[in-house]
Amino acid sequence: MFDEAPLRHLPAMPGVGYKPQHFAAILQDPAPVGWLEIHAENYMGDGGRPLAQLRHLAERFPLSVHGVGLSIGGEGRLDPDHLARLKRLCDWLKPASFSEHLAWSTHEGAFLNDLLPLPYTARTLDRVAGHIDEVQDTLGRRMLLENPSTYLAFAETEMDEIDFLTEIARRTGCGLLLDVNNVHVSCTNQGWDTDAYIDRFPLHLVGEVHLGGHDVDADDHGAPLLIDSHGAEVADPVWRLYARSIARGGALPTLIEWDNDVPDWPTLAAEAARAAAIMGAVMAGGRA
Repeated sequence: MFDEAPLRHLPAMPGVGYKPQHFAAILQDPAPVGWLEIHAENYMGDGGRPLAQLRHLAERFPLSVHGVGLSIGGEGRLDPDHLARLKRLCDWLKPASFSEHLAWSTHEGAFLNDLLPLPYTARTLDRVAGHIDEVQDTLGRRMLLENPSTYLAFAETEMDEIDFLTEIARRTGCGLLLDVNNVHVSCTNQGWDTDAYIDRFPLHLVGEVHLGGHDVDADDHGAPLLIDSHGAEVADPVWRLYARSIARGGALPTLIEWDNDVPDWPTLAAEAARAAAIMGAVMAGGRA
């Protein structure tokens, strides 16, 4: 259990997901962002320019490691080789935070290039809790678990998403990562109330917030269908939910997540500046 470890090692200010094409611009920016996040699986190799650049950035910025391949919700055991490579990365990088998704992406030894949802049942909860215990024991650090973007509900679901996440945190001592875009996507797709979701979310357990873009589509019946794409600017409804989250939980480490159709550095930095302005306005008691 890691319930005595502090949740928030990152500064309570905006950061961005690091992309190698921004390396020079970040170093030349006189007012760069407060921290950077990397995807763990991009840095599990040996040597080369990516690790050299990462070492350089680690001397200047707090870093967060975000995993996308552990398959925390998978039916089988965690991949011991993957977990060992992750431990090696965290041991030398010593990131301020490590997080993963509440999702599964493996089946019978095959890796699926997607983060797939889970039914919220007692059986699933036991499996996910066991996997999180293994990750935290192996890494020797508390991890954060991210709420997913979902597109359907399982008939066998026994509890709602927030109760499931809260119980996982209680059992394992892990923290939570609140992805506000995922909240908007899931609530729109499933007819949930976004404000009620944010108002019930256990923000005292949140060590990091994610903000990203989504695509707008429609289902076979013409109803809105949002796709979590990470390929666009943050939408206005997500900014509104973010302000509501800050009003409830206070200033939080906040990541701008833009992984596809990656823009130039000024565009990405402008999104981080908008997050900073909203956070500052809310904390000052003004209107975001």
